[in-house]
Amino acid sequence: MRHIYRCPLRWADMDAYGHVNNVVFLRYLEEARIDFLFRPDKDFQQGSVVARHEIDYKRQLVHRHHPVDVELWITEIRAASFTITYEVKDADTVYVRASTVVVPFDFEAQRPRRITAEEREFLQEYRDEPAEEKAVAA
Repeated sequence: MRHIYRCPLRWADMDAYGHVNNVVFLRYLEEARIDFLFRPDKDFQQGSVVARHEIDYKRQLVHRHHPVDVELWITEIRAASFTITYEVKDADTVYVRASTVVVPFDFEAQRPRRITAEEREFLQEYRDEPAEEKAVAA
């Protein structure tokens, strides 16, 4: 299963050329990640931190008044980290492919922590292959 976040575009997201600035895409990923992880029924309120981002810019996104979709899914679950993979896209165009390594974090103890059984079960529901691997397998 995959999670879809409908991300609004803002005037401030544009660069001098009228395109969404590359740095802004990291904020879009953050908004999608928060929408995914911090829900009333399933959440990571114990805390988490980002350990790594990778982002591949595929095509420029021109500012417009309707949202862009940020589709995300889990590609790896380890004992104390997991990887979220994203595509920022419209139905027929991918603007960005990215991934983020997230580490659950105990803010009281100020150290990383292991993924709980409940968190692992939630993440497993969204486990899927990266889009490139699916294309090769097809």
